Amino acid sequence: MSDIKKIATRESYGNALVELGRKYKNLVVLDADLAGATKTGTFLKEFPERHIDCGIAECNMMGIAAGLAATGKVPFASTFAMFASGRAYEQIRNSIGYPHLNVKIGATHAGISVGEDGATHQCNEDLALMRAIPGMVVLNPADDIEAKAAVEAAYLHDGPVYLRFGRLAVPVINDNPDYKFEIGKGIILREGKDVTIAATGLCVWEAIKAAELLEKDGINARVINIHTIKPLDEELIIESARKTGKVVTVEEHSVIGGLGSAVAEVLGEKMPTAILRIGIKDVFGESGPAPELIKKYGLDADSIYKEIKKFI
Repeated sequence: MSDIKKIATRESYGNALVELGRKYKNLVVLDADLAGATKTGTFLKEFPERHIDCGIAECNMMGIAAGLAATGKVPFASTFAMFASGRAYEQIRNSIGYPHLNVKIGATHAGISVGEDGATHQCNEDLALMRAIPGMVVLNPADDIEAKAAVEAAYLHDGPVYLRFGRLAVPVINDNPDYKFEIGKGIILREGKDVTIAATGLCVWEAIKAAELLEKDGINARVINIHTIKPLDEELIIESARKTGKVVTVEEHSVIGGLGSAVAEVLGEKMPTAILRIGIKDVFGESGPAPELIKKYGLDADSIYKEIKKFI
């Protein structure tokens, strides 16, 4: 695995903003005194006149972003997922979501992989909070290539978008000429007939490795990358459930309200199917190295493989 290129999607976010800033002059970036961590500092260096440090005042930042959007700018409001979706939830709901303003929320340091920052900063509830806001698009890219594509897709989309990025460097898996990012469209990464593994974010790589382990046991798993939590690719979910008869969701998020819930809702209404939700099991995280936490909370390939074996 040492020869596999790895990069944190928060790095991809910062790089994408610079690239897009050169193309689109109405793109502005806001940050809440975390430009070094969210990687918007790269945008600040090149476009200081289009970067606003709002200080440690995330709620105010969302209000400023709403105001800028009302004047025709396309603001990317950036901070940790915990502060964006948690501390500033009311402002996102009322000042951005309700008037359906063209604000993009760049939320970094999401999930258990924040690591040593501990439970207070490990936001495992943000997908649930954001997908509950009417009209909010929710994106959770799996790697560097997908993260950059998601940022541009968010810019081009007319309306509020929540973008989820991670602190931990993750393998690049979408470096192929056929890769195409489209909001609301999942991607089939591996064909299979025995079980569908629907994964999102950093868990996509782990799902692929788990499928390889299952293959050794004669279990053929279809792996799909669901980078858009909302709007969900219902067509792909239903088609996969019909083909394999069993569905497993894998996410670095609570099993309540995230990808697992979204998939279960669709299948419950339109295609009743046996489903297993793998994620954070209604508990808070704890401080520790990210790789160890991923393993402890059952999100590594070996743990996913074992859970699916039991499920089948």
